Amino acid sequence: MQSNQSNAAAVRAFRVLEVVAAQSDGCTLAEIVEALALPKQTVHRLVGQLQSAGLLTREPAGRRLQLGVRVERFGVDALMNGPLRQQRRAILQRLVDTIGETCNLTALAGIDIVYLDRVETSWPLRMMLVPGSHVPLHATSSGKLLLSLLPKLQRERLLAQLSLRGYTGSTIVDPEVLARDLAETRRRRIGINRAEHLRGLNGIAVPVMLDRQRACAAVAVQAPEGRMTLDELLGQVPRLREAADAMRATFG
Repeated sequence: MQSNQSNAAAVRAFRVLEVVAAQSDGCTLAEIVEALALPKQTVHRLVGQLQSAGLLTREPAGRRLQLGVRVERFGVDALMNGPLRQQRRAILQRLVDTIGETCNLTALAGIDIVYLDRVETSWPLRMMLVPGSHVPLHATSSGKLLLSLLPKLQRERLLAQLSLRGYTGSTIVDPEVLARDLAETRRRRIGINRAEHLRGLNGIAVPVMLDRQRACAAVAVQAPEGRMTLDELLGQVPRLREAADAMRATFG
C-alpha cells in the first residue's frame, strides 16, 4: 500500500511539473489546482516539496511558479540522450551531407544556447564543439532566433539578464540595436549570425516549431566566410526548413 501511495504521489508531482512547463510565464497555485482538479491542500503540499527539491521556483516578489534549474538540466539531458537521439542525428547528417558544412540542433538553456546535437563537416577548417556545449544567446543565429520567438514578457525578462559581451567587432552589444535585430529576426523567422561570435564564421538558423506559435529548438548551419558567403548560406534556408520539419516529429 505504501508503495502504491508513493507512486501516486510521484505521478501527481510530475503532473504539476507538466502544467508549469506548458506555460511560458509559469503558473499560480490556483491555476495548477484548476488544471489538475486536485484539492488545493494536495497541490500546495506537492508544490512545497518540489520547491524544496529545487524543481520549482517562485518568481521574486511574485505569485507565479516556474521550473527550477534542475528540471531544465534534466530536459536537456533527456533530449541529448533520449531514444530519438539517433533519429535526430540522422537528420543532421543528411543535412551536412547535402550542404557540406557543420549543422547543429540547439535549444534555449537559461541565458545560453545549448547544442543538443552537432554534426561536423569533413573540411579541415572547422570549430570543434560537442553536444552539451553552451554558446551566447545574443551572438549566435540560434540564440537570436529562439530569443526573438519567445512571448514578449519572457523575452524581455531574459534580455534583462543578458550580459551583452562583445566577442568580435560585429557582436551586437547595444540593447536597442539588439531589440531591432530581434524584431527583424522574428519577422523573417531566420536567425543570422554575421561573424558575431567568432571572427570569419557566419551562421543561419531556422526554428523547429511545435505549433504555429511555439519553437522548441533550432536547426543551424555555420561556415567560414572563405568557404561559403552569408548569401550562399541563406540560399540553404529551404533545406534547413525541411530538416526542421523532420525534427519536429521527434519532439512529439
